[in-house]
Amino acid sequence: MEFFTFDAEYLDKLRLGDPSAEKHFVAYFSELIHLKLRSRLASREAVEDVRQETFTRVFLMLRKSDGLRDPDRLGSFVNSVCNHVLMEHYRAQKKAGPSLEEEPETVYVDRNPSPLNLLETKDRARLVQKALAALPSRDRDLLRSVLMEDRDKDTVCAEMGVSREYLRVLLHRAKQSFKSTYDRPLVPEERTPRRETL
Repeated sequence: MEFFTFDAEYLDKLRLGDPSAEKHFVAYFSELIHLKLRSRLASREAVEDVRQETFTRVFLMLRKSDGLRDPDRLGSFVNSVCNHVLMEHYRAQKKAGPSLEEEPETVYVDRNPSPLNLLETKDRARLVQKALAALPSRDRDLLRSVLMEDRDKDTVCAEMGVSREYLRVLLHRAKQSFKSTYDRPLVPEERTPRRETL
């Protein structure tokens, strides 16, 4: 399965209920959701119920005025909604208890990451890279050196010409700067209208 890159235009189409965008969206995420749910639910009916409820809630939430605004977070958003529906399903099954006609539903826990979780991880990595790219080069280099490459702090201090105490201050500021950039919703670029020539 190929990963699809979602953009603001695609998200707007979903928000407005465009049939072709909805059809593509359901086809794209159905396979991922099925793979995730098959390892956790015993019956096909339960898998289908959770899948349908996931899409229903995703579409409802997207159409809210305060719904998802960042197309890069669409994969993790769908995964999160699916997890909530799955938890509600477990709770409902537990509360209802096994009936005389049917055996209790077995829940299988898969220790391997599902494709939907992998998609969420890929989305998150892309967001981290975007947030890092938006930082001043000093903050970016500092975060990479200390947090990602786990370099010796004394070496980093020597390279930057600062004390350990001041490095702590700089690192704190860089983390705060990264956090505010990462949490900020991305504003889609304005498109220049095309002029049609006759």
